[in-house]
Amino acid sequence: MKLNFCTLFNSGYLARGIALYESLCNVSSNFHLYIFAFDNDCYDFFKSRQYKNITVISLNEFEDEELLKVKPSRTAGEYCWTCTSSTLLFCLKKYNIDHCTYLDADMCFYSNPAVLINEMGDKSVLITEHRFSPEHDHTERSGKYCVQFITIKNNEKGLEVVNWWRNACIEWCFARHEDGKFGDQKYLDDWMTRFDCVHELKHLGGGIAPWNIQQYQFTKKENKIIGVTETKQTFESVFLHFHGLRFFSNNVTRLIDHGYHIPKSAIKLFFIPYAKRLLQIEQQLKKEGINVNVNAAFDICSVPVSKLAALFYYYQESTKLGKKYYLGKGLLKNLKCHYYFKSSDLLKTS
Repeated sequence: MKLNFCTLFNSGYLARGIALYESLCNVSSNFHLYIFAFDNDCYDFFKSRQYKNITVISLNEFEDEELLKVKPSRTAGEYCWTCTSSTLLFCLKKYNIDHCTYLDADMCFYSNPAVLINEMGDKSVLITEHRFSPEHDHTERSGKYCVQFITIKNNEKGLEVVNWWRNACIEWCFARHEDGKFGDQKYLDDWMTRFDCVHELKHLGGGIAPWNIQQYQFTKKENKIIGVTETKQTFESVFLHFHGLRFFSNNVTRLIDHGYHIPKSAIKLFFIPYAKRLLQIEQQLKKEGINVNVNAAFDICSVPVSKLAALFYYYQESTKLGKKYYLGKGLLKNLKCHYYFKSSDLLKTS
């Protein structure tokens, strides 16, 4: 079965988009990726190259009257969330494909995602849980499900769901909590009961992310990355969502949002290789004369890379919160979650 995917990003996520495409090429020979380019630099880049299995779509082609009407009222991020459901609907209708899976651009595949899509059987919609670790349970705030990998079949029931979602997002899609809503994501919370055609993914290899990875340890066997749960259940890693990875203009890379503790095996097998690849893509594009900031490294990082220097930084920051922090409350936790590296050092890793 040919797998159809769509994603959206602008030139600041260009390296991530290329890495996503490369990872799909590594695990599947039968797929097509529809890229919704959210600025001209991104669109021009893909139109000027002959990438196999890619269709690039401009905003001029994609945006309709309803999207343009709400666009001025949304931030750039909120507008991307608003458009997620519309990208799926656009692909299903315009290209008349039998299914389409939306992908967040900051993901990487490690084995063929066909196993995930096949799991849905005769259902028309596939959604993935956050599977939060207990210490990072943000279900109430962010929702039970993550808009990262959503499959919609091009049939009556699938179209009913995606049209309902699109209409809801056009009516309200903001980065705030209001009446049980948050962005485009909390709308998914009741889909298992609202619709009778939705499948909740069971495969643990689909949806590994900073908020659930604490539950697993990983090893590499014959080019496969195998996860092991606390109860010794094993699974093959399919994709990881690199939410929170950030680059800074002063040669600093933060692998994960601060506050998440990640197993060493995951740092070695997933996070460092992924960050390194994004930096390599940036270097290569610069050699080709592409001067776009493809890793969105706009800001200067104030957090020191060195753990010793970070110790003093975190102490100074914590004491600003009050006298009870003068004895170093929270220092060990901050150091445990300190994943800052010199970008130049990541490029040298083997």
